[in-house]
Amino acid sequence: MTDFLPQIAYEEFAKLDLRVVTVTKAELHPDADRLLKLQIDDGTPEGRQICAGMKAWYAPEELEGSQVVIVANLEPRKIRGELSEGMVIAATKRNGEEAEDVAVLRCDREMPAGSKVS
Repeated sequence: MTDFLPQIAYEEFAKLDLRVVTVTKAELHPDADRLLKLQIDDGTPEGRQICAGMKAWYAPEELEGSQVVIVANLEPRKIRGELSEGMVIAATKRNGEEAEDVAVLRCDREMPAGSKVS
């Protein structure tokens, strides 16, 4: 059985900005064994970059053109020298602490980049 985290108030959940984005380019992270570097169309002119630990489960070309869900208001941070400006939402099957499988949440039909998830 899955261990659930403690309940939070709706107001806390509402602070998350979940958005549909389009992966325009995906490549191997130059300095990390498990990361992919994704260029994202988030509906803004400049877009953004996200580093995601899914290299073991996805080849870069499998993600290009996909619409995925991200946490858009996560504080940006450097991951192995590359800026990551959000987090891709994915389901993870675990065996203890180790991830056995990862499945990215994708839209079942096309939505405008930057669409809010609610």
